[in-house]
Amino acid sequence: MKFIVSSTQLLKQLQILGGIINNNNNTLPILDNFLFELTDKQLKISASDLETTMSTSVDVEADEEGTVAVNARLLLDTLKTFPEQPLTFVVEDNNTIEISSDSGKYALAYANGEEFPKAVELESPSSTTIASDILATAISKTIFASGNDDLRPVMSGVFFQFSPESLTFVATDAHKLVKYTRNDVTASEVAEFIMPKKPLNLLKNILAGSDNDVIIDYNESNAKFTFDNSVLICRLIDGKYPNYEAVIPKENPNKLTLDRSLFLNSVRRVSIFSSKTTHQIRLKMAGTELNVSAEDLDFSNKADERLQCNYEGDDMQIGFNSRFLSEMLSNLNSNEVLLEMSLPNRAGILTPIDGLENGESITLLVMPVMLND
Repeated sequence: MKFIVSSTQLLKQLQILGGIINNNNNTLPILDNFLFELTDKQLKISASDLETTMSTSVDVEADEEGTVAVNARLLLDTLKTFPEQPLTFVVEDNNTIEISSDSGKYALAYANGEEFPKAVELESPSSTTIASDILATAISKTIFASGNDDLRPVMSGVFFQFSPESLTFVATDAHKLVKYTRNDVTASEVAEFIMPKKPLNLLKNILAGSDNDVIIDYNESNAKFTFDNSVLICRLIDGKYPNYEAVIPKENPNKLTLDRSLFLNSVRRVSIFSSKTTHQIRLKMAGTELNVSAEDLDFSNKADERLQCNYEGDDMQIGFNSRFLSEMLSNLNSNEVLLEMSLPNRAGILTPIDGLENGESITLLVMPVMLND
């Protein structure tokens, strides 16, 4: 088995696939490798961690066919050092693969490609097509709100809700929640599934800036994303997603409208003086003024700021975790935001007033923290 390939093209594809391989001990040693499958001048490269498998293809010069597994870390470290040039790979009989460059030869051991786990074939899947940039945006707008609690795995992913009217993506960790909806993209039938974080982070990075479509095939247990010359297949998170609509308060008479970046900078500044355990800041609304304050009683630190705003409703005070609030404000692109509230012990709802594309809507919910007066 022999092929010639561009060093930078190969490196670019391997760096994408490298995100799948676990750096700490893999249960199967073969998973420390990339699988190379050569057929018809196409080199198909795959990586897997058993839960997620991704493969991509590169054009090569070759006359033969074959399969071989190559150590991922060794190959990546080697390729990073080469300038753009053709590299010749030759699989030798002595269990090594020899790479020839303009400046030298390098031999590394390979494993039997037949041992590499086969990707799952999806049985009777449903299918939806979505533009790459829309999917990348949907992931980046929601994934930060997903949880990390191993005891509640359903909340550690992003909930995909497809229907003939719209596509909705939801993430929550019980303290904050994001619901992102696209009315300009639809599915042929109703479907719901929970995508794990790792493959979503990979997709977000790969698809950002791409203008091609992604075909999503899914069934009860797996999802498959096909785009450009790549395929990503992953196992879905098993379980029922919580009824998130039930926690979004419907009646919110107190409405605060203000400049997003001024509010974000104020929250960040004031939070420096908040308690390091609760990160609590206090919002006090009266008339056209918002008072943002924080206090760390253990160290006698305190901060207090006043912002001009547009406020409709009763005078009220509410406490929030500043980290959650600044995370949400950073995740929006709008100039102005609306914060709707009902009571100091009910969730606040944050929505952008401008900066949305046609067919796009986003609702962010943040739980309050109890103020100790």
